[in-house]
Amino acid sequence: MKALSIARVGVIAALYLVITYFLIPISFGALQLRVAEALTVLPILYPEAVPALFLGVLLANTLLGGLGLVDIVVGSLTTLAAAIITYRFRHSIIAYLSPIVLNAFIISIYLHLLAGLPYWLTVLSIGISQTIVVFGLGYPLIWYLKRYVEK
Repeated sequence: MKALSIARVGVIAALYLVITYFLIPISFGALQLRVAEALTVLPILYPEAVPALFLGVLLANTLLGGLGLVDIVVGSLTTLAAAIITYRFRHSIIAYLSPIVLNAFIISIYLHLLAGLPYWLTVLSIGISQTIVVFGLGYPLIWYLKRYVEK
């Protein structure tokens, strides 16, 4: 990896952790609005965002989350899978949908099993919050980066 790519990994992972830290009250649980998830669209522009997002979620769920090993492992791997799909389909709407769909359906499974939350209601809740963050913040972020940074 080039120095810029390595630096970008560190910055993206750190941003994910810091944003989640400062917004802890709304970043975890079935009724969450994890603003840091706006960064999940960065693989559209930066392949190095794939490992960066995995690392950011791994750190956030390890240091800040309360659901233990399942959240650390499954949550991080869900983000990794979504980031890979986002990168692979970066020229398609699928890039934006993968973090929404994967988080909604996969995270809801262990929230249902560990916390007894109703599965389909949790899918709906996480799906809505992910949609708000990905399209409300992530999409404008990509637009801005394409227009002003990537020239």
